[in-house]
Amino acid sequence: MPRKYQFAFDLRHLVYFREVARQLHFRRAAETLAVAQPALSRQVAQLEAALGAPLLTRTSRRVELTPAGQALIERIEPVLDSLSGLPAVLRSVASGQVGQVRVAFTGLAMATVLPPILRDFHRRHPGVRLQLNESPTAAQLEALPEGEIACGFFHPDKPAPGLKTRVLLRERNGIVLPADHPLASRESLRLRELGNAPFVLFPRSHNPGFYDRILAAFSRSGVAPRIEEEVWPRANAIGLVRSGMGVTFMCPSESRQLPPEVVFRPLRGPAPESRLVVGWRAGSEAADPALRAFLEVVAAHAGVRAAGPGPG
Repeated sequence: MPRKYQFAFDLRHLVYFREVARQLHFRRAAETLAVAQPALSRQVAQLEAALGAPLLTRTSRRVELTPAGQALIERIEPVLDSLSGLPAVLRSVASGQVGQVRVAFTGLAMATVLPPILRDFHRRHPGVRLQLNESPTAAQLEALPEGEIACGFFHPDKPAPGLKTRVLLRERNGIVLPADHPLASRESLRLRELGNAPFVLFPRSHNPGFYDRILAAFSRSGVAPRIEEEVWPRANAIGLVRSGMGVTFMCPSESRQLPPEVVFRPLRGPAPESRLVVGWRAGSEAADPALRAFLEVVAAHAGVRAAGPGPG
């Protein structure tokens, strides 16, 4: 055992001393503790010897704390109070009522499924703190196996070894364009009609699968994309569309709170599909009750969304 944890006294000595300090009377303290008075006196004397300082002054009439005794009682009270509440705390941790869960998410998750999940979870588990961090898919897939995050909301390309996932959303993307764009008056669009439009996308390294599905949709439409900017997070892309610098892709579910300077139009024909899952390390929910509680709430909200017109 490390030397700093080698004590010449134990917890019983501190408990006995605290009761004497509270009562300032050995007989009454012994009665409260249900021990013999001589045994109590020996325990206090052993504690004084271990600490190398007198803790009490004793006369035939009274018992008083010495300055060292007063300093000790001030320091052990919080420790003993904390220890007395430890069983209740541990039961709360084991049941998932207190704790912390590190959660990463993408912009699509926060714009669609995540807010109601967070609201419901905080209502059910107010003692669990969620540490939230916006992070692209690629970063989440690196952080999950390392235990840097407990779970993530991301867009998978393929099954990831060692991870469990639950699908939360699958939607065909539409187009977000400036409200004054010549095509904004259409009810729906085709990608081939946007062959000359500058597009605002994201770095491919953040979500290779979705990026490649975008390129594949362009290829099936017979046009090459004109990629003007690559930005992240998603809010920046919307800002660039608002400024008239291009158009971008978006799910119908994500488009419900767009600013008035832009409009959303569904795509007919080829269109990339967004796929959102919640993922976590296989088995980690068994060892982490707070994570398990969070995933149970996610499961309750896991009706997969699917929207957008099909090919046509």
